[in-house]
Parts: sequence; C-alpha cells; structure tokens
Amino acid sequence: MSDKTRYSDVELAEFKELILDKLAKAQKDYELLRDGISNADGNDIMDTSPTFKVLEEGAATLSKEESGRLAQRQMKFIQHLQAALVRIENKTYGICRETGKLIPKERLRAVPHATLSIEAKNVNKR
Repeated sequence: MSDKTRYSDVELAEFKELILDKLAKAQKDYELLRDGISNADGNDIMDTSPTFKVLEEGAATLSKEESGRLAQRQMKFIQHLQAALVRIENKTYGICRETGKLIPKERLRAVPHATLSIEAKNVNKR
C-alpha cells in the first residue's frame, strides 16, 4: 500500500456510497432540528395557562438555542461530507493533506470526511 498514491475508482465508488448514505441521514436530521427551531409542528405555549407560560417560554428558548447549535453543527457536517464528495470526483479523496499519503480505509469508514491521517492529526494537536 505504500506505493499506492490514490484509491481506485472502485474504492472511491464504495466511499461515495457510504458518504451519500451519511449525507442523506445528516440532511434528514438537520431538517428535524430546523423544524424544531421554527415550531413547524405547531406545538407551542399558546394553549398553556398563564402561570406556566413564563417557565414554558424559558424552557422553549433554551431548547431552541440548543437546537440551533445542533443544527449549526449538523450543517457543518453536511458541508464536510459534500466537500468529501468533491474530492471523490477529483480523485483526491483519502489523501492526507499534510503527508500526501493515503488515509487508511478504516479511518475513512469511521470518519468519511477526514482529510488528515491519524499521525498528521496527532502532530497538529501539539
């Protein structure tokens, strides 16, 4: 594997399928989070008594803030997956951007949008 400079088209197709599956799930999760922020399900505090309204509003605000943060993280993940698809099309997918060596398949299966090998990532942490 040390003389191999890129993954084969068959291997890239396998990774593309994996990424497309993760992307579909991530987009579905993002939609759920976004709908939760906008109360698209119509479940709000309008039908509660005034005594609990203040507590409900506070909890709803915290919940929306948390959902907003989760939605932002999910969108970032989606963007990373989309960038990985571009690298597949360019046939540069799976090549460490620091070392230029192939990132092991096991790492790419676990983190399909990875651009660093474990070794390079550990060096960057220091």
